[in-house]
Amino acid sequence: GIAINGGLNMPVTSDEGLEAFLRQMRGKPVFVAFQAEGREWVRLFSQATIEKFDYVFTDAMTWTDDNGKRMRLWIKDEVGVIPNAQTFMDTLVSRAIGIFDHEPIDIYVNPTFLPEQIAADYDALWTPVRMKAMVDGLARNGIAMEINNRYRIPSAAFVRLAKKSGIKVACGTNNTGAADLGRNQYCAQMIKACDLRGGDFWIPPE
Repeated sequence: GIAINGGLNMPVTSDEGLEAFLRQMRGKPVFVAFQAEGREWVRLFSQATIEKFDYVFTDAMTWTDDNGKRMRLWIKDEVGVIPNAQTFMDTLVSRAIGIFDHEPIDIYVNPTFLPEQIAADYDALWTPVRMKAMVDGLARNGIAMEINNRYRIPSAAFVRLAKKSGIKVACGTNNTGAADLGRNQYCAQMIKACDLRGGDFWIPPE
């Protein structure tokens, strides 16, 4: 699939921009997708236009904390100092589950991404309790999960837990396309490590 990004402060912020992309992609031999950016996207685009896409995906990399601070987790300066990693993780999980429960998406991408300040502690911070909460939210809403080649996430433990819960997976990368998609090496590793079979993979509905 090929996707367009849309959301607050993005190049595309209205139905008109999405419709132009749909016209551009008409007749092309690919699935046409929408990457929903930020939490405001549900108010910027109509359901009628969204339904014209083969699938919609988003991540939990942009959200607003309990103090009203909106941040994009991949921008270090926006995140700033994280005084308590455990509190930050609890908020991240809460925001992600809110996305699963309230946003009409098909795939959760860049899953389990952590900002640079705490990324080195990935395995310790993604505790079994937090992973289960995320997986339960995905399963409850019938949302698939991306295995991301750029960031090499989620971990094998998370993929195994998702598979056990019946969550479908998809392979992909983040924005830069072929430059870091490569041959989907990380996804290939997860396929072997987690014994993923054909039935474990998500495909767009007909």
